[in-house]
Amino acid sequence: MSFEAGIYQLGGNTIAMHTSELQLGRGETIGDTARTLSRYLNGIVIRTFSHLTLEQFSGNSTIPVINGLSDIHHPCQALADLMTIHEKKGGFKGLKVAFIGDGNNVCNSLIEAASMMEFDLAAACPEGFEPDAGVLDNAKSFAKSNIIVLRDPMDAADMADVVYTDTWVSMGQEKEAEAKKKKFQGYQINSRLLSCSKKDATVLHCLPAHRGQEITDEVMDGHHSAVFDQAENRLHTQKALLEMLIK
Repeated sequence: MSFEAGIYQLGGNTIAMHTSELQLGRGETIGDTARTLSRYLNGIVIRTFSHLTLEQFSGNSTIPVINGLSDIHHPCQALADLMTIHEKKGGFKGLKVAFIGDGNNVCNSLIEAASMMEFDLAAACPEGFEPDAGVLDNAKSFAKSNIIVLRDPMDAADMADVVYTDTWVSMGQEKEAEAKKKKFQGYQINSRLLSCSKKDATVLHCLPAHRGQEITDEVMDGHHSAVFDQAENRLHTQKALLEMLIK
């Protein structure tokens, strides 16, 4: 919705298609689909599971291909996160951001953002749910800030300026839902955990939220929350991205 609304606001038109509506669903290669659609369109936004699909599509496309989401990265979300942090804190250097929960695509892109914008990041993840090792190692190799992965969410949230979480069960993981819920007990952003952070800490969540699981109503609707400002900022940052890529 944020991408479609942004394209309309910029004066463009959208064609939204599910995989089942593309020839990919009938056996056409990713490369052939990319080459064909490049003849019709000015840009493509793809939300997919496999990041390899995006790379193959981009490698065969002659127009901009935007990663709307993959299993490894969620860069458009990170842009909205950065805009929100800048709005609330006035900058990045010297900040501590705590990410609590699954070391998923959102966490991976936040790690990359931390390495570029020079804020400290402490990610607290249960064993077996850490961020992508390649993403983490690459980010730490040139980061001027501290990027660490912890087990204890209280340690991650200690004196944090920003406390961030995401759903425990990402798209495509529905079969793992019950097992993950058990693993993630204790990784909820609630008033007790928030008491460890700074008094003016900002709470973020990329949505959709499962209230009562990764975050409580009290926190999500409380005065620390910038969740819906963050959601709005996806519209603004994606419009900026589109304007930059498609001229």
